[in-house]
Amino acid sequence: MKFGHQLKTSLYPEWVFYYLAYDQLKAELKTRLSQNRGRWTEDDETAFAELLEKELDKVYSFQKVKSGEIMRRLQHSKQEVEEIIQSDHAQNEDYALLEDELQHIIADVHDLAKFTRLNYTGFLKIIKKHDKLTHWILRPIFMVRLNSKPFYKENYDALIVKLSSLYDTVRTRGKAHLGDSAAGGSQQAFVRQTTKYWVHSDNITELKLVILKHLPVLVFNPNKEFSPEDSAISSVYFDNEDFELYMGRLEKSEGAEALRLRWYGGMDQQQIYVERKTHREDWTGEKSVKARFPIKEKYVNSFLRGEYTMDATIAKMRAEGKKSEKEISEFEQLAAECQYGILTKNYVPVMRTFYNRTAFQLPGDARVRISLDTELTLIREDNLDGRERSGDNWRRMDIGIDWPFSQLPDEDICRFPYAVLEVKLQTQHGQEPPEWVRELVNSHLVESVPKFSKFIHGVSTLIEHRVKLFPFWYHQMDIDIRKPASKKISISRPDPSGYSTPANTTSDEDHDMRIVMGDGEEGYQGGAKSAQQYEWVDEEDDEENPLEPSASWIQRPSGASSSASSEQTPLLGGQRRKLQNKNSLMAPFKPGADTLRYLFRRPKTARPDEPADEDLTRYLITPPGRKIATLVRVEPKVYFANERTFLSWLQFTVILGGLALGLLNFGDKVSRVSSGLFTFVALSFMVYALVTYHWRAFKIRNKELGPFDDRIGPTLLCFILLVAMVTNFFLQWAYEKKKP
Repeated sequence: MKFGHQLKTSLYPEWVFYYLAYDQLKAELKTRLSQNRGRWTEDDETAFAELLEKELDKVYSFQKVKSGEIMRRLQHSKQEVEEIIQSDHAQNEDYALLEDELQHIIADVHDLAKFTRLNYTGFLKIIKKHDKLTHWILRPIFMVRLNSKPFYKENYDALIVKLSSLYDTVRTRGKAHLGDSAAGGSQQAFVRQTTKYWVHSDNITELKLVILKHLPVLVFNPNKEFSPEDSAISSVYFDNEDFELYMGRLEKSEGAEALRLRWYGGMDQQQIYVERKTHREDWTGEKSVKARFPIKEKYVNSFLRGEYTMDATIAKMRAEGKKSEKEISEFEQLAAECQYGILTKNYVPVMRTFYNRTAFQLPGDARVRISLDTELTLIREDNLDGRERSGDNWRRMDIGIDWPFSQLPDEDICRFPYAVLEVKLQTQHGQEPPEWVRELVNSHLVESVPKFSKFIHGVSTLIEHRVKLFPFWYHQMDIDIRKPASKKISISRPDPSGYSTPANTTSDEDHDMRIVMGDGEEGYQGGAKSAQQYEWVDEEDDEENPLEPSASWIQRPSGASSSASSEQTPLLGGQRRKLQNKNSLMAPFKPGADTLRYLFRRPKTARPDEPADEDLTRYLITPPGRKIATLVRVEPKVYFANERTFLSWLQFTVILGGLALGLLNFGDKVSRVSSGLFTFVALSFMVYALVTYHWRAFKIRNKELGPFDDRIGPTLLCFILLVAMVTNFFLQWAYEKKKP
């Protein structure tokens, strides 16, 4: 789509005169070039630069004025809410009017954020077009002008936090949240599901505004003014030179661990959390667990070297008496196990993750918890290539929370292009998730990425030369995750006579986004001011997701969208064959023909001169020397099923071998010949069963996707058995015929 057309269809009509005049600037370029027969003079450059400066002033001034207006309206609404709460005669109509006003403010924030993105993109595109057509380089100079009027750097996080608190107060009619004990830890029969999604930068503000209508932003200290470092979360992950922890987490091996040190806020934070996450398979009957304990920053290096233990902290805990003996014992065991693993397995810092987290949750109610991580950055911490980054320290000190960390070289940093949304649901067995959550995760705002891990992505991106197994989303990074907007999720003004927001003017009702269970790799923390004490968190990341589970991440249609599929669509793609008449003369032979076609089919390889078939399914292609990890869950019953199949084949060979021995010992001359044939068939079946058993066991151990069926083996063995039986009948018939 041309940007000029996109701008016209996406702008908010009431602000139409304040947008960048993109089409006029483009026409000005072409007109001046045509008048000068393709030449661009200094006068043309001066005139065009003046036009750009006027447009920049117009956009910057409107953005600044509108932002101030929204803040004043929000402050006025806050005063009105406080007056209504203190009043003894407050009616529901009063709250409804305030809610309508806040709806207007939410819509204005959404449109202003989109106004900023569209105009910034427009400036970049018109400058690029100017440099290409005129061969006069204007971009470096104009970027200086943009930085002097940085309308595109406006951060709406503080505004969203205030708006969320106010909207939640109005929605609850001024009543405090009492929580729901049935949704907390006292509930025995509940199910936790964790799903992860990518969010395009164009949709971040809209997503936050949609969520805050249902859940408030979780703030641990409402009396403190919001600052950027309140949402900053940094983690340093550990691994050894063989990247055992990386491989274990990627393959989802039983007992696989992840070890990290985490802190909230800036580099001056003295409270560091040592966290260990342990993956458990479902068949073990246990749940994946994340456990952590705090340690002072000044003791971290000594703890990692084994010079410092947590004995003093444990003794202090016992003396205070605030923790039970069981909790203290678990604390002591966790600290000892973490330190022992670091010392014996030579774990060192390898990767740092940084992001700003916005958490949404009703206080005291854990049924729905949503976190959105933005500005996700992955940074190397290792010294494995001979270059000192963290040195002898447990983290590098040349960076803090000064995103985007422009001082780092490109080979040390990966700025993740999307935000990461994590949805945690806690419901009773058989209970459906809230409808708005289902609509949200099926909307155009998110892209489902099951089992996504920040640590795994960082290692596979920045230290790729040391690992040969990559996550399945490795190739998904090259796909544009933006989708047509859906009317089910929209930001609109409550006034019927007003305009709806431009983000929802385009719809795709048939778009179907499937939800696949996520990993829960990053535990929910809530923000920089989370509870500052020892904490155990059950991380049940392997529950089946009731929200339409799917394995569609293994394959991706290359042609039409998923909305074009139906019950008639082949499961694995391919061209649809024409329906044949059931009364055809060849109909009785069709089952046999289909069987032969299945047995002797060949994989179709497309020639370079052939156009790609849009209905065919395109599978992930493994890079040279690399392998894409596939999420295959192998439980013990799979091995037992393989053994049962092997024993079933052996049972048949024993019966056939017993028949052969009977013919050999008690039969005549013809029977002995038949005995030899049946013995050969029995041995053939036995060898085939043994080889197939080991072949399948090897594929199961390596968690390969299959296929596990054998088309040729059983068919060939049945043919040999048929030949042996026919030979036996023929010899017996010939022998009887020779008798006098």
